[in-house]
Order: sequence, then structure tokens, then C-alpha cells
Amino acid sequence: MKTDAPSDPPNAQLNSAIFAGCMVAFLGFGFAATFGVFLAPISADLGWGREVFSFSVAVQLLTWGFVQPIAGAVADRYGTARVLVFGALAAGAGFALRGVTTDPTLFILTGVLAGAGTGAASFPIVVGALGKIVSPERRSFILGLGTAAASLGMFMAAPTATAMIARTGWSTSLMIIGASFLLILPFLLAIARVSKPTAAGSSAQDFGDALGIAFRDRSYLCLFFGFFVCGFHVAFIQTHLPAYVSDLGLASWVGAWSLALIGLFNIAGTFSSGWAGQVLSKKWVLSGIYLARACVIAVFVLTPISAGSVLVFSAVMGLLWLSTVPLTMGLVALTQGLRFLSTLTGLVFLSHQTGSFMGAWLGGRLYDLNQDYTPMWWAAVVLGLLAALIHLPIREAPGPLAQKTAE
Repeated sequence: MKTDAPSDPPNAQLNSAIFAGCMVAFLGFGFAATFGVFLAPISADLGWGREVFSFSVAVQLLTWGFVQPIAGAVADRYGTARVLVFGALAAGAGFALRGVTTDPTLFILTGVLAGAGTGAASFPIVVGALGKIVSPERRSFILGLGTAAASLGMFMAAPTATAMIARTGWSTSLMIIGASFLLILPFLLAIARVSKPTAAGSSAQDFGDALGIAFRDRSYLCLFFGFFVCGFHVAFIQTHLPAYVSDLGLASWVGAWSLALIGLFNIAGTFSSGWAGQVLSKKWVLSGIYLARACVIAVFVLTPISAGSVLVFSAVMGLLWLSTVPLTMGLVALTQGLRFLSTLTGLVFLSHQTGSFMGAWLGGRLYDLNQDYTPMWWAAVVLGLLAALIHLPIREAPGPLAQKTAE
């Protein structure tokens, strides 16, 4: 196989595409990542246990995971813009339907549509497209920039959604959120001008061969299994932290601002990790992030809960939140090459979303059984320690697939 790398776009087009990509990440991630603020009001209003809401979120996240590599393969072969169009429309429809659905089974099933949309219009697809059109020297920083834009969306979405629920109710709020995904569409024109297929003309056999080579590469397997832990952490916390602090008698604003602070501080975290990935060993920084997560969660569980402790925990976790993304994607690009980058990062995100499914659903399931989140917090600590170890065997050099596609 020979790499069909697109020629570099003019600077003006490149800058416009980077801005547009950041806006898509901002619009597509914020409300999807802070949907947990709806858990308590929806469950209380409709008389559901928390498992119904949690399972709908879990289905959404798992569907996102399965759609991600398919969307990545389509982006590799046909370009990114058409994938994002489908994603914006499907995600908007999924969230809007949640606003009018009162049957628990149908509410759970809306997770399939919302998940398909958020998987196709997700920031991994966007930042993957940006990563292909910049030089290797800038790639880690640009990946961090796109992820930071998604984090800014999370920072703004949590208090916005909480305010909308208070003013208009959860049903109308969800329909407004569904409509907001349509704002993605105008930005796709700038992305379409520079986002060219990197695997155009590749056959199904070529994709199959690439996957076979990647999954025999120890470095790719470490990234694949390690990212499961990131998904578990993120989904459990963003789905259940607002309800957790409410259970402990704190005001609803504390839960909303906990997610907002995660998003705010994640901007600094992703910028920092993107920069660190350019000057330091990516695998060591990545292992350090997972170790730090385990320590921060353990301290949070062992410390008496107050509004201050929740907000401090959220700020520190924000620094570690999606800082794994630019490093993980950068290592996939380094070890596997660019030709099948969207496909291979999509599969890594499938592992992430499988972890997300477990974090979101199991949190609700265990809470309904025991009225207690403590086992989930300690599971997050143990998984963080395991992830810190899993990334250490990675070789930071082009692997067999990268070498083959460079021939």
C-alpha cells in the first residue's frame, strides 16, 4: 500500500478549517457531555429509577463507540464533511426525541439515535481530520486545540442546560438542545475544502489488512485497552456526579458547576498535554495522567464532601479529563501512520465508549441496588492504576503498519 497524502492546503484555508473544526467540536460535545444534569429531574418527574436514564446514556455511548470506527473509515475513504452532516442531523433528532418521550423503553432506545449522531459528529472525527492536514511537528498541539474547544463546549453547556431546565423544564430544554446541533452544518464548508480522503481507492481488503497489522502491534493494543479506562472515568463522573452531590444534600448548582469546571479546566489540561506531547515522551505523560486520576479520585472519596471539595475535585479532574485524547491520538498517528488514521482512532474510541457504557450504566445499576456510589469510585481508582501500567510498553516509533503505508 502506498500513502495517498493530500497536498498541504493554503494557510488561509487551513486556518479557516481549524477554526471550523474547533466550532464543530464545541457545538457537538458540550451538551452530549453534560447530559447528566438531566438525570435527577427526568428520573424524579417520570418516576424512574436511575438505571433507566443511565442505561439510555450507556446505550448512547456504546452506539457512539460502534459508529466511531465506521464513521472513521468513511472519512478516510470519502472525506470528513459528509460524515459530520449525518452526525449533526442524527444527534439533533436523538436529543429532541428525548424531550417528548415518556416511555422508559423508548427513552432508552433514543440512545441509539443520539449515539449514532454523536459518534459521527464527535470531536475525534474532527480533530482526526485536523491532524491529517498539519505537519507532524504541529499535530499534537492541533489535536489539543480541537479537544480544548470541545472542553469549552462542556464548560458552557452544563450551567446553560441547568438554567434552561429551571426556566423551561427538561422537555423543552432537550428540544432546544436537539436544534442546537444544526448550528454545526455551516462550519462544514470550510472543513470540506481541506479535508481530503487519505485512503481513497483502498479496498475492503486493504482496510482488513491494516486492521490485522495494527492489532498485532503491541503499541496499538496498549492504546486500545488503556483508553477503556478513560471512558469509564469520564462517563461515570459526567453522568453521576451531579446526582451524587445532590444525594449528599448539596445544591443543584454545585453539580452543574462541577461539570462546568471540569470543562473549563480541561481546556488548560488539553492544551498542556498537547504541548507536552511535542516535547516529552507521550507514553510517560499519558501514564502519569492515569496515575494522577487514581490519586485524585481516592483523595476525593476519603475527604469529607462539601461544595468546596466538589469544586476543587472537579477543577483538578478537569486538568486530567480529556488530556488523554491528544496524546492517545498522537501515538496512534505516530505508531500506525496517517493512511487509516480515522479508522484506527475510531476503533480506539470504541474501546473508550465500551468503558463509557460500563461507567454510565453500572453506576446507575449499583446505585439502584445499594443506594451508594462508593464501589464505583474505588473501581475507578483501581482502573486508573492499571491504565498507568498498560501504557508503559508502548514503543514511540513507527510500527509495522506505518512503515508499510510509507513505502
